Amino acid sequence: MDADAIEEGRQRWQARYDKARKRDADFTTLSGDQVEPAYGPRPGDAYEGFERIGWPGEYPFTRGLHPTGYRGRTWTIRQFAGFGNAEQTNERYKMILAAGGGGLSVAFDMPTLMGRDSDDPRALGEVGHCGVAIDSAADMEVLFR
Repeated sequence: MDADAIEEGRQRWQARYDKARKRDADFTTLSGDQVEPAYGPRPGDAYEGFERIGWPGEYPFTRGLHPTGYRGRTWTIRQFAGFGNAEQTNERYKMILAAGGGGLSVAFDMPTLMGRDSDDPRALGEVGHCGVAIDSAADMEVLFR
C-alpha cells in the first residue's frame, strides 16, 4: 500500500478516534511507557499488504470493530450456553440477560456442529446433550426470539 493511501487511512481513523467516547483509564505499560491508541507504518512509509490489516474500526476489521479498541468500552463477557431444544435455550438466554448477563455465545450440540439433523441415526444420544439442537432456520428464529 502506498504512503499516501496509508496516510489517508490514518487521518480517517484519527478523526473517528478523536470523536469517540473513551474510558478514563491508564494506558501505560508496567514500565510506565505510554501505549499508543493504534500502531502502524510511520508517516511517509509505504507498507505492502497494509490493506489486509487496516486501521481499527475499519474493514477488514482485523484490529477490531471500534476505532478506540477497548479504550472506548471494555470487552463483553459472554455466557456460553445452550442445551436441549431452541425453546429451552431461548428461555435460558432470557434468564441470563434478565440476571444482568452482558452477552451470550451459542453452544450448539455435536450433531448441529457436524451438520446433522436431530433425527439422523448417527445423532442418537447426542441431541441437545451438550448444546442446543438446531435443525432449521425456524429453530434459529425460536432460539433468538
